[in-house]
Amino acid sequence: MELGEIVVEARGIEKFFGSNHVLRGVDLEVRQHETVMLIGRSGSGKTTMLRCLNFLEEPTVGTVRIGDISAKADPLHARSRKHREELRNLRLQAGMVFQDFNLFPHMTVLENCIEAPTRVKGVPKAEAIATAEKYLAKVQLSEKRDEHPARLSGGQKQRVAIARALCMEPKVLMFDEPTSALDPELVGEVLTVMTELAHEGSTMIVVSHEMQFCREAADRVVFMEGGVVVEQGPPDQVLTNPKEEATKHFLRRFLTPDQHAVIEAMAEA
Repeated sequence: MELGEIVVEARGIEKFFGSNHVLRGVDLEVRQHETVMLIGRSGSGKTTMLRCLNFLEEPTVGTVRIGDISAKADPLHARSRKHREELRNLRLQAGMVFQDFNLFPHMTVLENCIEAPTRVKGVPKAEAIATAEKYLAKVQLSEKRDEHPARLSGGQKQRVAIARALCMEPKVLMFDEPTSALDPELVGEVLTVMTELAHEGSTMIVVSHEMQFCREAADRVVFMEGGVVVEQGPPDQVLTNPKEEATKHFLRRFLTPDQHAVIEAMAEA
């Protein structure tokens, strides 16, 4: 699917946690219908970057635009009414899927899906229910609409979380390690839903180590190391023929012995 206009634009994102300089002037653009995957070792800054995009973490410096809504990092005035309103409007543009689901345990699946549209966006309940039923069908969980999360498997919970994010009809979907809390046999059902969304043209930013999903669904891979973007490009280029030594070193952990041998042979040649 042809990519559209820039939907997400981040400029000069810096983030300090005390003296720890986690992000060091990161720029990122994501276009409509594009799936961008952030990869890197633990501590590289990829999850912090994702959380700074919707200000779940307030950047120390930088600006973010999602759709027509912009917000500038302003830690000194983070609790001002004006800044809180800016962030509220920005977050309405982004649907977030967390690694640990974050479903409300006292609510049914359907209630989880309609809570934010009705309370935050003011969508009429009947309309919210119709939208929720549409997206629960998309993630193949229509029959679970009246169940509580405790009665669902981990994979089902994460699919509900995806449906819940879709119910807000955001400009972009953000996934923070969506399969890391799942048993291996449940990972596939979540990745199948995500792959379908990518192929249907959803705009997505995904933090994950699922390289098969990256090859099948991502339009662009962004490799981060030490709080900066080291390399980015199409999956075929970054995963198969990375230019930077840091990228090559990171990707070696995901290679089969035969792939290792090919890379060594190429290096010797």
